[in-house]
Amino acid sequence: MSSTAQAPTPGGSPAAPEHLAHVIFITAAAAMGGFLFGYDSSVINGAVEAIRDRYDIGSGTLAQVIAVALIGCAIGAATAGRIADRIGRIRCMQIAAVLFTVSAVGSALPFALWDLAFWRIVGGFGIGMASVIGPAYIAEVSPPAYRGRLGSFQQAAIVIGIALSQLVNYGILQIADGNQRGDVMGLEAWQVMLGVMVIPAVIYGLLSFAIPESPRYLIHAGKDAKAKKVLADVEGTHIDLDARVAEIEHAMKSEHKSTFGDLLGGGFFFKPIVWVGIGLSAFQQLVGINVAFYYSSTLWQSVGIDPTDSFLYSFTTSIINIIGTVVAMIFVDRVGRRPLALIGSVGMVIGLALEAWAFSYDLVDGKLPATQGWVALVAAHWFVFFFAMSWGVVVWVLLGEMFPNNIRAAALGVAASAQWIANWAITASFPSLADWNLSATYVIYTVFAALSIPFVLKFVKETKGKALEEMG
Repeated sequence: MSSTAQAPTPGGSPAAPEHLAHVIFITAAAAMGGFLFGYDSSVINGAVEAIRDRYDIGSGTLAQVIAVALIGCAIGAATAGRIADRIGRIRCMQIAAVLFTVSAVGSALPFALWDLAFWRIVGGFGIGMASVIGPAYIAEVSPPAYRGRLGSFQQAAIVIGIALSQLVNYGILQIADGNQRGDVMGLEAWQVMLGVMVIPAVIYGLLSFAIPESPRYLIHAGKDAKAKKVLADVEGTHIDLDARVAEIEHAMKSEHKSTFGDLLGGGFFFKPIVWVGIGLSAFQQLVGINVAFYYSSTLWQSVGIDPTDSFLYSFTTSIINIIGTVVAMIFVDRVGRRPLALIGSVGMVIGLALEAWAFSYDLVDGKLPATQGWVALVAAHWFVFFFAMSWGVVVWVLLGEMFPNNIRAAALGVAASAQWIANWAITASFPSLADWNLSATYVIYTVFAALSIPFVLKFVKETKGKALEEMG
């Protein structure tokens, strides 16, 4: 879409400010999928040690149970674009909401380890769908001048979901007297932690009935009258709706339902722009950000912090995550995507290197020495802040913007799948790597953060302020 409260619309009139409020509501509702994405991804943090104890499993098996959801995420992300092109963005959101709900109930009431793993895969499929549909839908209903900030709603919702999951976990742990396997409402505490996700999942499903279908999809489906109504609600009745529809139709004339085959080309299998998307997604995960949200309680306990305090630090990290995301939302359209990514990469290198240094010291009486312990805590929060104010938001915004119209859905699906595969690699490997050498593990993450700097400088183009139809 091409109008904002100040930007010109087709026909030269400014968009009415009151319609921006409507767009914000639509965006926030769609971003509820991001909230569930963050909540479901991070809530497992409170259950890791309880699952290890209940099923008496080692680090390798535990990692697979935690990471198996990411396989579902990759499949959901890879297929969501095609599903959305076939049945619409809203129906796709509703399917994801059902998957989230079913997964929450199943994960809370498992009768075996494989059963828990299965329900995590189901929830992962919903997360993967939400990770693709949210940014794509928001990009299609957002005016260009505001698209970066509106696009960052997805990441804002993710980090709020992460923080709330940690707060809920902390509260449930208090009720259970600090015991992750303590009794809460007739279940073990960790089961209640996983089951609470039913509430936001139902809210997401209900909100999906309160927002309109994407105008681009409606026009693509031949429903011009409905598209005009949505455009009038979003951009104002003062615009020339026929001209606006014609503009979108003209941009779509060369488009077709994007397929995997459309992404092929060039000397390295995929077209170069697709590789850039894959690279952005991979670097976002290979810096080890999700270790901070899947395993932070386990990490802090491993260096001598008691369980209750470890949950508290997981929550404070999540608050820093929110603060960093707000900073990104403020500056992503003012400073641009590339500068934020570069600033964030430098900050992450510093934070990760300090963590690697702190973890290189031997434990004394089961704890890190005082100086190294405080450095590790501060550096962990520093790292999360610089990730949140840069790569956490910028990658989602870029993936919603950077691809040409004729391959956007399929390319976004492949890039998001790459993100989940990289996420899986980090999540599945961390427990074993940490058992081997925690400091060296953080050195690996530091190297990836450093490599992201030349990658951005050489391959990533700025998309700030450009209409979707200009991407090519």
